[in-house]
Amino acid sequence: MATPQEETKRKLPGVIDIAYEQYKRDLPRYRVAEELMSRNVVTTTPEATLENAARIMGEKHIGSLIVMKYRTPVGIVTERDLLSKVLALGLFLKDEKVEDIMSYPLFGISITTKIKEVAKLMIGKKGKGRLAVFDAGTLVGIITASDLIKSLPDVPETEVKVDDFMTKNVISADEKTLVINIAKTMGVQRIGSVIITREEEPFGIFTERDLLTNFLAKSRALFTEVGPECSQPLTVIPPRTSVHRAAATMALKHIRRLPVVRDDKMIGIITARDLVEAYAK
Repeated sequence: MATPQEETKRKLPGVIDIAYEQYKRDLPRYRVAEELMSRNVVTTTPEATLENAARIMGEKHIGSLIVMKYRTPVGIVTERDLLSKVLALGLFLKDEKVEDIMSYPLFGISITTKIKEVAKLMIGKKGKGRLAVFDAGTLVGIITASDLIKSLPDVPETEVKVDDFMTKNVISADEKTLVINIAKTMGVQRIGSVIITREEEPFGIFTERDLLTNFLAKSRALFTEVGPECSQPLTVIPPRTSVHRAAATMALKHIRRLPVVRDDKMIGIITARDLVEAYAK
C-alpha cells in the first residue's frame, strides 16, 4: 500500500508534463519558415580553412556555416562534413579548404514556406537537414532539424510512435576508447553520436557537437579517452513514446538524440531528423 507521500507524488504532475502541456499550447503560432528560422546566420568563405570553420562553429555552438562568395550565398559546410569528408579519411582540418567539402548550390526556401513543406524539403537529398531561408532573394535565416522540432504541431502525423522511426542498430564504445577512434567511427558510419559504456552499461553519449565544441574548435588533440568527455547522464525515453512527446523532450532538454530503453535495455535511438521525417510523411 502506498504511503500518503507516495500517493501525493503520484498525483502531482511532473515538471516535464507541465512543460509539455505549455509546449502544446504555444505551438499554434508557429506556421511558416519565418517563425521557425534562426535569424543569426553565421558565414564563412570558400577559401577559409576547415580549421577556421570548425573554430567558428564550435565557439558559436552551431552545426553549419553558410558559404559566401562575392556577398552571395553559394553553399553550406556542416559538422557532419568535417567528420565524414575529412577526419574519417585521415586528413587534417588545417590542410583543407571549405570549398573542398562544402555542399552546393545552396538549397533555400521562402520565408512564407509552410511548416509541413519545410519538413519535407529538410529530409530530401537537397535539404541536408538544414535549409537557408530567403526573403526576395536575400538570405535572412536558416532552419535546422532542432529548430523544427521545437514547433512540431500536435497532429496525427506526430502521434505515431518513435519505434517506427528510431535506429535500432545503436553504435556504442567503451569509455576508454580514444576520441580519435570515436570520431572515425562517426565519420565512416555517417552518424552523429556514439553511446559510451562503462563496464558494458550505457552511461553517456558522445556527439559530433561534443567533438566540434570541445576538440576541433580548440585544436585539442584527439588522443584522449572519451569517458570524461562524453555528455552524461543519458536522457532516455520508453518505446511507444509519440513523436510529438519525443520532440517536446528534446526541445526542453536542448538535445538532439534520445536513446529508447525497454526494461533497462537500449533498443534504439531517435534523432531530431528522424522526428522531422516522421512528421513529413
